[in-house]
Amino acid sequence: MNTPTHDDPPLAGLKVLDFTRVLAGPFCTAMFADAGAQVLKVEPFDGDDYRHMGFQVQGRSTNFAFVNRGKHSLRMNLKSPSAARIIDRLARWADVVVENFKPGVADRLGIGYERLSALNPGLIYCSISGFGQQGTWADRPAYDTIIQALSGLMAANGHPDGPPTVVGESLADVSAGMFGAWGIMAALWQRSQTGRGRHLDIAMYDCLVSMMPTLVSRVVAGGAECVRVGNRHLNSAPFGAFRAVDGMYVLAVANQKLFQQLADAMGQPALGRDARFASNALRKKNEAALAETIERWSGAMTVEQAVAALQAHDVPAAPVLDVRQSVATPYATERGLVRTHELDGGGTACHVEQPVRFGNLPRRGTAPAPELGIHTQAILRELGFAEQDILVFRNEGLI
Repeated sequence: MNTPTHDDPPLAGLKVLDFTRVLAGPFCTAMFADAGAQVLKVEPFDGDDYRHMGFQVQGRSTNFAFVNRGKHSLRMNLKSPSAARIIDRLARWADVVVENFKPGVADRLGIGYERLSALNPGLIYCSISGFGQQGTWADRPAYDTIIQALSGLMAANGHPDGPPTVVGESLADVSAGMFGAWGIMAALWQRSQTGRGRHLDIAMYDCLVSMMPTLVSRVVAGGAECVRVGNRHLNSAPFGAFRAVDGMYVLAVANQKLFQQLADAMGQPALGRDARFASNALRKKNEAALAETIERWSGAMTVEQAVAALQAHDVPAAPVLDVRQSVATPYATERGLVRTHELDGGGTACHVEQPVRFGNLPRRGTAPAPELGIHTQAILRELGFAEQDILVFRNEGLI
């Protein structure tokens, strides 16, 4: 490949070998595909489990399509005695390997760090798991709900008089994928200075806890209890969701100046001088009375009217949108946030590219997720295997 230029995608020329499945690992490697890396996804004969999970459109998983965009699919049996012939060449080809098997499985399959790094000492090898590669919980199965429950996030989410509630997205998986990508880029920089690769140990549990600065600092450093606050904020008031006649809106008041602006927007300027609400601490103490006052004002208005009144006085406010409304906003359209693809045989797939904008570089329009094994022969040819080799692999049941 020619030397990348400033006009190329930032990761043009980077080669990523992807042994991942389901969500955390594929989310990580999809970010590399978005940024121009060549991502080669190795799948078993039945394919990544995610091809058969989640919401289906025309027999295809929308979940799989979202997180496997822009990749190439090599379909092979890693348990075959002949698999090492292909794996060895892939290890020398790659800059980065990402896997999210249960600890120990990659070694048993012959694709673990020790073996592959011996073939390619500069290899950045990223292992994503629920609870790390060693330790007390390393052998535990990990699903997003399990991690949310153990991390404290679930206990902190929900209404005070209700049960703990999971967040309605797989945040543990997604955070592990994001931190995996961050860790790989940090390791690539170090390799550029030292020439040596590294093994990265990414635990979903660690990643989710690290994304809870408000909760963890409040409990550990502040000695406070972990409490559920529903649609309110742990530390500030008024800050959260309120009712209008036709739905919900949010407002965010974090200082005295904004509180006076809120009072003016409500047509009640004296509220800003009310002794009960003279500081954030007092507003938090008297939050129920304050919320009742706000909703008495907005309860006779539509969401659109309430938000317009607040924004006219520079109070941060917004309607509570559902996902369909959110992706149809002028902002989402202008930014080209959601990309859709028409599928062969009918139906639509979509994805959201990684969100970072690299100066004036245009968005790549990452290709759709690949059909299972569609690139197998082309990849083997790129690795230098002859047609006779490929035929033997097929007859052996390796590909």
